[in-house]
Amino acid sequence: MNRAFIPLSRVIERMEHIDSETLGERLSIESKQSEISRLAGTFNRMLERLDHAFEAEKTAKEQMRRFVADASHELRTPLTSIHGFLEVLLRGAARNPEQLERSLQSMYNESTRLNKLVNHLLQLARMDRSPQLDIQYASLSEHVREMEPQLRLLAPGRKVTFELAQESVHAYFDPDKIKQVVLNLFHNAVQATDPERGRIEVTVKGNEEIVEVTVTDNGIGIAKEELSRIFERFYRVDASRSRLYGGAGLGLAITQSIVDLHKGSIRVGSAPGQGSQFTITLPRSYTSPD
Repeated sequence: MNRAFIPLSRVIERMEHIDSETLGERLSIESKQSEISRLAGTFNRMLERLDHAFEAEKTAKEQMRRFVADASHELRTPLTSIHGFLEVLLRGAARNPEQLERSLQSMYNESTRLNKLVNHLLQLARMDRSPQLDIQYASLSEHVREMEPQLRLLAPGRKVTFELAQESVHAYFDPDKIKQVVLNLFHNAVQATDPERGRIEVTVKGNEEIVEVTVTDNGIGIAKEELSRIFERFYRVDASRSRLYGGAGLGLAITQSIVDLHKGSIRVGSAPGQGSQFTITLPRSYTSPD
């Protein structure tokens, strides 16, 4: 089939027609002139890259919009509560010792929650902007073993067991960051379990390629439809329980960010009424992102 002679002006006209709203269009020009065909192909590939870039920017803007809205909501709640207690005190409650004590305790709890939320937001911002790790080659099993007294204190009444590898399981990791990961997962397990019948198990094991830390509980569990969202920022499986303990749905988001920085992975298995099991997997080797 003979290909028609396509003037360069027509190609340019088609190019000028395409803007940010029509990036999905492509030049479809068959020409016996190889230069124009190559030009059309190059332009189409450029359009494809621009289309992907615009979609990524739209997604990033939407995520930022949601993040700001959610953060504003979470910050507004404790601030409104503190403001309300101050109004009560200014109306005369400050002269009543019992009301004064109650109001001060409530404001202290809200300010603690507010401080925790702000710290989490700052940490997420730092990890998004310029993540930094202090990578060391150390024994992960010994690192978790050193945390045992602290973890037991965080779980009063619950039965806590540790299954740590007999031989030291070494890997490259940031001790402070991985400590935060374990604390976050353990804290979630404490919140999910009954103070009297709760059981939490922490396991560390490894092989030649990977090391794993698993936190298992017999708590309330997580519904299947929620499992895919639990690592989203500000997402809470049980809002009332999270608010009671000062949670804002950022702990698991921070945990995943830290694990991702280590080139690792995190998985969860859970069902309502059957408890949950979170496992982080880290490679034994580490390559700097630089």
